[in-house]
Amino acid sequence: MASEDLHSISTDWLKSLEVASSTGDTVSFVNHFLPDGWFRDLLCFSWNHRTLSGLEKIREFLSQVVDGKSRLEYSSLRDFKIDDHTINAPSPFKLPGIEGVQGAFTFSITNPAALGRGFFRLMQDADKKWKALTLFTNMQDLVGHKESPPNQHGLYEDREITWEEDVDAKCRAIEADPTVLIVGGGQSGLMCAARLRMLGIRALIIEKDARVGDCWRQRYPNLTLHTPASQSSILYSPYPINFPKYIPKGKLADFLESYAVNQELWTWLSSTITSIPTYESLSARWTVEVQHGDQKVILNPKHLILATGSGSPHIPTWSGIDEFQGALYHSDFHKDAEQFRGKRVIVVGAGNASADICQDFVAHGAAEVTLVQRSATCVVSSAAMEKTRFKSLYPNSTPIEELDFRGNSMPLAFLLQLTKSGGIRHMKMLDQELHDGLRQAGFNLTWEVSPGSGEVGIEGFLFSRLGSGTMLDIGCGKLIIEGRVKVKQGQDISHFDKDGITFKDGSKLSADVIVLATGNEPIMKTARALLGKEITDQLLPPEVWGLDSEGELNQAYRPSGHPGLWFAVGPFGAARFFSKHLGLQILARELGIA
Repeated sequence: MASEDLHSISTDWLKSLEVASSTGDTVSFVNHFLPDGWFRDLLCFSWNHRTLSGLEKIREFLSQVVDGKSRLEYSSLRDFKIDDHTINAPSPFKLPGIEGVQGAFTFSITNPAALGRGFFRLMQDADKKWKALTLFTNMQDLVGHKESPPNQHGLYEDREITWEEDVDAKCRAIEADPTVLIVGGGQSGLMCAARLRMLGIRALIIEKDARVGDCWRQRYPNLTLHTPASQSSILYSPYPINFPKYIPKGKLADFLESYAVNQELWTWLSSTITSIPTYESLSARWTVEVQHGDQKVILNPKHLILATGSGSPHIPTWSGIDEFQGALYHSDFHKDAEQFRGKRVIVVGAGNASADICQDFVAHGAAEVTLVQRSATCVVSSAAMEKTRFKSLYPNSTPIEELDFRGNSMPLAFLLQLTKSGGIRHMKMLDQELHDGLRQAGFNLTWEVSPGSGEVGIEGFLFSRLGSGTMLDIGCGKLIIEGRVKVKQGQDISHFDKDGITFKDGSKLSADVIVLATGNEPIMKTARALLGKEITDQLLPPEVWGLDSEGELNQAYRPSGHPGLWFAVGPFGAARFFSKHLGLQILARELGIA
C-alpha cells in the first residue's frame, strides 16, 4: 500500500472520529470501531487505566455521566492530528491473520486541560469501511505542567551559588517536606523519583541497603539481565552503546548508583520504616517513622509509593527441612558455588534463578547437579526471543520512548488472544530442538499459566505472575540436554532428612547442598507486613500485578484503593512507561483537579 494511501486512510478516519469526539456523539464515536474492537485509555477519560472490548462495553464506558455530561462529552478530545514525524507515522501492520493500517496521532483534552497522544490500528470491515481494531488514548501532559528539569541551562545568575549548593538546597527542601515518599531504591523507585522530579514534585527515596544498586549487587554472582539492554534501558538515561547486550548484575548496580547521582535523586540509604504508617484523611497526609542512620525521623508525605520489588524469599514448610545436615539456603542468598566444588547439589525449582544457579554450580565443578522440577515450566530461548519479540518490539537505534508508546498501545488482553491464536506456534517452532531435548531429559514444558487458560506463552506468565514459572534460557537448557544437569520431575517432595530429599513415591536424592529456588512471596504480603491489616484491607483485590477483568494490571501505577498509596512494580519497561502516568495522577491531585 502506497504511503499516500496510508496517510489518506488514516486522516479520513481520524477526522471523522474527531467530529464524534468534539461533539460528544457517543454512538458515532463507537461506530468507528469493529464489532470486536478494543479501546485502551490511560487517564484521558478517567483517572485510571481502562481497557474495553466490544462495542457495547465501549459505549457504556463513554456514556457514563461525569458532572452532568457523558465521559465523551466531558473530556471532549479534539484537535486530532496525524503524527507524521516519528517512527509511528501511518504504516501497514500485520498480526496473525490480520492486516491493516496503524499510526499515532496527537490531540488535546478539555477536562482536564491536557495534551494527549493516541494510536490506532485500522482494518476494513465486511463493507470495506475502515474501522478500529484497537484505539489507544494516552494522556501525555497537563497543560502548563510539562516535564522540565530544574535549572535546565545549568547556569546560575551572577554565579552566587554553585551547582553543588543548588542541589544541596533542593535536597534539604525535599527532606523537610517530601510530597512523595518512595519505599525502595531499585530501578522502579529510582525511575519514579526521576519522573516526579521532572514534574516538579518533591520525592524522597528510602532504601534499606547501604548503596543504591545493592538489590542487584548482592544477588548471585553469574546473574545477568535476561532481556537485552535496549529493552531494559532506564528512563532519561540509556546505557552507553558499548555496554554488553545482556548486562551483568554488578554493572547494572553501578549504573543505577550513578543514575541516582546524575538525576539528582535524594535517597536515604540504610533506612527503613520502623512502625506501621498511619493516614490522616482530613490533612491527606501520612505519618511515617523512619530509622535513618542512628536517628528516628517522622515524615508526613501526601503520597506513599511502594517500590519494594519482589517479596521476601518463599520457603515452603517441608517436613524435616531443619534436619538436613548439609548447606541449605534460598536462591536469593546464593553467593559462591566455588566453595561447593566436588559436592552433590540439588536445586529445587525450575525457573530463571534455578537455571542460572545450576549453570554456576556446573561451571565451578560440582560433582553432581540435579534440578527438582515441581511443576511444568514455560521455556523460551534467548535466541528465539531475539528473532521475534526483542527484534520486533525493540529494534536497535529506535527511540525507546516511541517503542514503549507503540508497545503499550496494544491492549494486554488482546495481545494474549493473539498469542493463543497462533503467535505461540512460531515461538515453539524456533525452539523445537531445545524443547525436544528437554522433554527427552525428563523436563516438563507448558505454555499455559493455568490449566485451560490457553497457550499464552511467556507474556501470559509475565502479566499474571511477574514471570514466575518461566525460563528464558541462556544456556541451562543445553546442560540439561547433555545430562550435566539432571532433572527430577513428576514427584512431589515428601520430606527432608539429614542426607537429602525423599519424594512421595519413595525415591530419594542425597546431597551436600540444597538450594531452594522457590520464588518470592506475593507483593501484597510485603505490603501487609509494612502497612498493617487495616490499610491493606482497603486495597483493591486480589493482588498487586496480574490482570484485572478488563486486562489492566492490578494496582500497578494506578489507584490502589487507598488514598495516597501507590505501587510501582514490574520489569524495567513498566517503570519507564507507567511512571509518567503515576506522576500525572499525583500531580493532578496536588493541583486539585483529580
